Formats: sequence, structure tokens, C-alpha cells
Amino acid sequence: MPNRIPRRVAALILASAGLLLSACDKQSEGGQMLLSPVQSSFKNTDVTGLEYAKDFSLPDFTGKTRTLAEFKGKAVVVFFGYTQCPDVCPTTMTEMANVMQQLGPQADKVQVIFITVDPERDTPELLSKYVPAFDKRFIGLVGDKAATEKVAKDFKVFYQKVPGKEPGSYTVDHTAGSYVFDPQGRIRLFVRHGQGTEPIVHDLKQLLS
Repeated sequence: MPNRIPRRVAALILASAGLLLSACDKQSEGGQMLLSPVQSSFKNTDVTGLEYAKDFSLPDFTGKTRTLAEFKGKAVVVFFGYTQCPDVCPTTMTEMANVMQQLGPQADKVQVIFITVDPERDTPELLSKYVPAFDKRFIGLVGDKAATEKVAKDFKVFYQKVPGKEPGSYTVDHTAGSYVFDPQGRIRLFVRHGQGTEPIVHDLKQLLS
């Protein structure tokens, strides 16, 4: 049986996770978990039993609609970002590519999914070049504005345009962290940004054992 935490505590953890925002050129000052750690064998935040972040239904860059059920039997890592993010997104994706290398043969039982929060600029063609460049097994998903808003709301992920210096330019502030589902499709972890590969590899091996 998976370790469970009280629903009230899980909600508080994810509320704090919402503070892990990225301006994409630097980490938000609010990007530290403020709660006492829940007793768990995981190195990342155990959110087992969370009552949201249940599923997604978005097209990939080929137009095929993907849902969580499709990846049953694999640990699934879901990260929300955008291709023009200059810092947090590429470092997260590079980190996950290194995690896959360190997992060796077990990496075939892990699916990394990148969901864009910038569908205005992140076309399927652009995602098809950006996401697999980190690891050919990674999948990018892009919906229209309404679909993006829905999945972000379902996962309680924050994102917001920030006007740039040039007319019409902008960056996107967004939650800087990843959700992890176990091979049975249950939400289990919230992975903080910028901690290195070792804690992620440790936890994924536990979920796959």
C-alpha cells in the first residue's frame, strides 16, 4: 500500500507548491517549501492521495490525443513549461534527460511529458523539435487556450504572461516543479525544481520497484 498523507496536509503542500514559480530567468524568492516534511521514504514531496492532478487529455505534436491511462505500467513525470523559457524549462528538461540516462534500462518504464503553457507560440511543429531534443522518448502536449487553462486548473498550476521590453514580447511565469504518477496511474510526488538528479532517480526507482 502506498504511504498516504492526510488530505488537509496534501492540500497545504500543493498550495505551497504553487509558490514555486518561475519568471524563467530566475527562481522566485518564494520557491522553498515551508512545511515540515511528511514522514516518507521519498526524497521529494509525497502527495499520495491528492484529490486533484488526476489526468490530462491533450494532443501531442502529431495531433494524437494523449491521456494518463495510455501510460499505465510506467511512472509518468509531468512538467508544465514553454519552449521560449530561457532557464527553468531547459534546465528541468536537461535534468530529466540525465535522470533517464542514470536509470539505465529502467528508463523505458518512465514517461516524461512536457505540457506547454504558451500555446500561442508553441506550435506542434515547434514542440516536435524542442521536446525530443532532450530525449527522443519525451512527449510534448499542446492544447488550445481553453484546453490549456483547463489542464492547468486541474493540476492547480499557475501561469501568467509577463510583458517583455519589446512591444508584443513576453515571458511566462509558471509553477516550477513536476508531478509524478506511479505505474498504476496514481499521483505520488511533487518534484521541486533545481535539486539535481539523485533525489529524482531515487524516487523513480522506488516507484518502479
